[in-house]
Amino acid sequence: MKIRYAHTNIIARNWEKLANFYIKVFDCKLKPPGRNQSGFWLEKGTGVKNAALKGMHLILPGNDAEGPTLEIYQYEEIIDTPKPRPNSKGIGHLAFEVDNVYDILEKALEYGAKKIGEISEDTVEGVGKIQFIYIYDPEDNIIELQSWD
Repeated sequence: MKIRYAHTNIIARNWEKLANFYIKVFDCKLKPPGRNQSGFWLEKGTGVKNAALKGMHLILPGNDAEGPTLEIYQYEEIIDTPKPRPNSKGIGHLAFEVDNVYDILEKALEYGAKKIGEISEDTVEGVGKIQFIYIYDPEDNIIELQSWD
């Protein structure tokens, strides 16, 4: 039996702008082909009436083209949801391990991110010292920036 983690999907209002954020801030790479999909098969699989979407997969840093990707799609019809909070039920955040939290935070803010918390540090016994912060990407998805000593 084959099981392999394939991708994490983000639905965006503007997939190109959000993909550019992840490319510029986290050095993700485009993984063609781009997607422009619609039809009964998509409606059937997603359960979304008249489903139509555009988007692209991004190769995540530290992975090659065969590794898991970040899939950023934009549906023709978007349903608004409340802004997520770090303690909202469901998938909470994407986490990126970085060399320097301060540097990546500054870069993320430059490209439209917003801080949720402040940079914090603690020692996790048996693991090491962590420095981290939660931020929103430009479309309010939560990202954790973390660095370990």
